[in-house]
Amino acid sequence: MSNAIEFGISMGLLRGAKEEARRAEALGYDYLLTGEHLMFYTPVANNLVSLAAAAGATETIKLMSGIVLVPLYPAALLAKQVAMLDVVSGGRFSLGVGVGGEFPKEFEAVGVPVKERGARTDEALQVIDKLLTEKDVHFDGRFTKLNGVSIAPRGIQKPRLPFWVAGRKDVAMRRAARYAEGWLPYMYTPEMLDESMTKIEAFTAEAGRPAGTVQGGLFIFTCVHEDRATALDMANQQLSKQYNQDFSKMVAKYTIAGSPDDCVARLREYIDAGARTIMFSQGCPPEYAEENTRLIAEGILPAFR
Repeated sequence: MSNAIEFGISMGLLRGAKEEARRAEALGYDYLLTGEHLMFYTPVANNLVSLAAAAGATETIKLMSGIVLVPLYPAALLAKQVAMLDVVSGGRFSLGVGVGGEFPKEFEAVGVPVKERGARTDEALQVIDKLLTEKDVHFDGRFTKLNGVSIAPRGIQKPRLPFWVAGRKDVAMRRAARYAEGWLPYMYTPEMLDESMTKIEAFTAEAGRPAGTVQGGLFIFTCVHEDRATALDMANQQLSKQYNQDFSKMVAKYTIAGSPDDCVARLREYIDAGARTIMFSQGCPPEYAEENTRLIAEGILPAFR
């Protein structure tokens, strides 16, 4: 496992997908990612479609679904889509996964019970792994039945494209330990990250996988401004609107917000706790996102390179 620190930026990738992607690549980010919902409190992308557009507009930046809501998809269909995204990007795609659940109406809209989201995700990761690495796949699961199924192409990366599991709780850590190459927690403190990495090492051993299989990552809402109070206020405004709840008591704990020096100092705590892939999410109003992206690249990244 490399000790190099990689950095990604999460972007809207809506109408301006190509321009956003080119900007992130030019600024030196290692990854470009976006989230998704079928519906949410604010406009939101479908990350597989958006990242396909980004792939066509860029050359070197890696792409990650951050995250795809796995239980909303039939597993075999999702396997086909991510394999093709790896192909059209030239082997630059990583599959970031999560279970969702904070917006139940989207589950109702596709006929998936919210209570099944964890079980569906676990099974889907097994199915996707098999379809990306094997021919003539047979699988008899609770939600998926395959009788001699093969997909082609199966992607470019070997043995398959990387899986990253997002989440906060032990069940997500166990999912990462069993099926993934990366752990991407969100709404985490450095102390929580350190504890989670210790647990994942134990869960990885229980799953019979080699020590160090799962790399530590972090998905963190970030807002950079020369004035710390302004940065915290912008982060609070955006996240309170985005999640339809008051973030004023959480924003200092669960975000990186402040001057470039403030942000560098806080980020060092996460790196010391085990994060090797840092995904910055826009913790600011949309009209400030382009400036925020620039300030992160120019004011934070150089301290770690």
